Amino acid sequence: MLVLIVLFVSLLIFRALGTVGISLFSTWMDCARYALAVMFLFTSSAHFTKMRHDFARMMPKAIPNPMAMVYFTGVCEILGAIGILVPRVRSLAGLCLCIFLLCVLPANIKAARERLTIGGRAATELWLRVPMQVLFLVLVFWSTQPWRVFVSVSSS
Repeated sequence: MLVLIVLFVSLLIFRALGTVGISLFSTWMDCARYALAVMFLFTSSAHFTKMRHDFARMMPKAIPNPMAMVYFTGVCEILGAIGILVPRVRSLAGLCLCIFLLCVLPANIKAARERLTIGGRAATELWLRVPMQVLFLVLVFWSTQPWRVFVSVSSS
């Protein structure tokens, strides 16, 4: 739930900055990208704290070396957050984040079903977690236009 708060509060702050004339935040799409970057940086930070052990427990049994995967996914989130802000790689970063969000969904489902704790609190309930993940996917897809990766490749 805290992740949603981070996303929406940062979105509203960026939009407010846009309304007072800061051109970097002139559209909702721009603000969504920056808010997603804040959210992904926020969530990635937990991959390098004591919470990394909670994340390792979330990993499905089929994933070898869960702790390495926790670090890897944290780095992916950082790179994705930066990438969606760089126009030249924005669409590719968006595509990678969409794939990332789909790949981590099984761990989130496992955490909810097994009622694991993350940072001392119960994992987000499944009825909320899945719609949250869909929201993140939709916002990333809308604000980064990942289909442009394929358009630019085919026109080269």
